[in-house]
Amino acid sequence: MNTTDITRLKPDTDLVGGAVAVLKKGEGRSLKAGGLWIYDNEIAEVGGGFEDGDIISVEDFDGYFLGYGFINSASKIRIRMLSRRKEKRITPTFLEDRVRTAWEYRKNVIDTGSCRLIFGEADFLPGLVVDKFSDVLVAESLALGIDRLKPLLLESLKKVLEEDGIKIRGIYERSDAKVRLQEGMERFKGFIGDPFDTKIEIVENGVRYQVDVKDGQKTGFFLDQKNNRAAIHKLCPGKRVLDCFTHTGSFALNAGIAGADSVLGVDASELGILQAQENARLNGLEDKVKFECADVFELLPKLEEAGEQYDIVILDPPAFTKSRQATKGAVKGYREINLRGMRLVKDGGFLVTCSCSHFMEQELFAKTIREAARGARKRLRQVEFHTQAPDHPILWAADESYYLKFYIFQVVSEQ
Repeated sequence: MNTTDITRLKPDTDLVGGAVAVLKKGEGRSLKAGGLWIYDNEIAEVGGGFEDGDIISVEDFDGYFLGYGFINSASKIRIRMLSRRKEKRITPTFLEDRVRTAWEYRKNVIDTGSCRLIFGEADFLPGLVVDKFSDVLVAESLALGIDRLKPLLLESLKKVLEEDGIKIRGIYERSDAKVRLQEGMERFKGFIGDPFDTKIEIVENGVRYQVDVKDGQKTGFFLDQKNNRAAIHKLCPGKRVLDCFTHTGSFALNAGIAGADSVLGVDASELGILQAQENARLNGLEDKVKFECADVFELLPKLEEAGEQYDIVILDPPAFTKSRQATKGAVKGYREINLRGMRLVKDGGFLVTCSCSHFMEQELFAKTIREAARGARKRLRQVEFHTQAPDHPILWAADESYYLKFYIFQVVSEQ
């Protein structure tokens, strides 16, 4: 499939090649349960010629049709599925329908001023992430097959949004994640189309932010905590708040705008702190929302030693593990910050704690928090539990789409 002029293809052009992958007998259990991935060791053979990135047919060992997906012999995830129905062959119209379905879903579940429009497997477009920040799109492509379809999908997305009166003025690509190397792809970031100012102002939960889509983390801003940030508003009026791993200040600013008396946001990134300070000024909160560049693991014991106490402590760290093998070390890190955080909460105050690692499963995260509470000699009363915002939907049978765990606890001393 030549992608040079893919956006000029006729709507009914069939993009499925002639190759057929046949699974080994007894394999494909995850696929048959609703998953979208087929691993290299599950395939008996691939008949017919293909290039990596091509869309091919998939059959079970006995010839039973299983669907269409794109193949990449350089990846352990050999095939990522696009369709299960034989009559639903992959065409530009099929892909536009997928994009339209994703947008209609967002309109029903989230404020679409800024939101995630495409969330990979959870929107049945494996490997593609697209975030909308006001009138700018930021795209991330993590798989070869979807990379080849990307121009067509982005044009379809612009068309679908324009039907609702939303004119996109620019697209920036942030395909610079290391995981692309595992797909045999180079890392890339840059404009798709005409250049534009990559610092975008957005408003979320009444808070104004400058989002740097070029140099910020991931696609520029963590949209997945939108509803969780809103959840702390009712706790914050008149309170003293500590926000750890503040990044560009999102939880700290939500606390400030909700009426906290004082907020301290902490992060090890100097760039993040500079952006957080700018965001505080943007909201007129610079007098009561302060930021400090420091290592949270080093700062928390110092605050405890100094006798500091807070009404609310927020822990929103980056993923401590990106592999199952590193989970043991991650547990130690989560236990440490939660124990230290609990000790800094006034009796009857609140701990807000999160994990954004897919491999830190909910049961393990809860067990780790429980152990931290025992070590801190605190009792926890669960106030709320949430996952990621609904524009990052969790597709059951596709475990990789579930990653964010968010708790609010009241922290009380042993009674």
